Amino acid sequence: MRIPQLRMEATFAKLAISTEPAQLEITQPPAEVTIEQPHPELEINVIRPRLTIDQSQAWAEMNLKHVFRLIKDAAKDGYETWLAYVETVSAQGDELMKIENGGDVIAEQAQANSEGPPLEFNVGLVPSPFSVKIDYEPGKLMMDWKIHQPMIDVKPHRPVIHYQPGAVHIDLAQHNSLRINVVT
Repeated sequence: MRIPQLRMEATFAKLAISTEPAQLEITQPPAEVTIEQPHPELEINVIRPRLTIDQSQAWAEMNLKHVFRLIKDAAKDGYETWLAYVETVSAQGDELMKIENGGDVIAEQAQANSEGPPLEFNVGLVPSPFSVKIDYEPGKLMMDWKIHQPMIDVKPHRPVIHYQPGAVHIDLAQHNSLRINVVT
């Protein structure tokens, strides 16, 4: 005997998924930078060195004097010679006043007045050592720097962001179904 059979055919539902990817675009504009460096200022002060050489004593020792000094020295020598002469004449006058005390005063005075002073001879260096006076004052160099800090100005720019969100589309590609057949 034949028993009727039920045949079932089922189809499952199918989903169709489609996606649109998200898009992200980032651009970074460069920052604006300005830098200014002021020039440094330099101030220099100089005190010049000074060298002083005084050779007037050396010239005087070589008898090469300035005319004013020659006149001054001659006047001084003349005055000293006159004082020595007054002293000698005064002393000889005193001796002549006391001629009665004895002695040959006139002969002694005649001999002393007829002879000059003994000549002196001495070995020496003309001009004498260290007769030239040297004086030196060192110079000075003073430097003053004024350094200025650089002026830096930075203007940053924010990044430009463009974002387009993605999407997911879900569709039913195939519906589910159930067929039941009776087979005899």
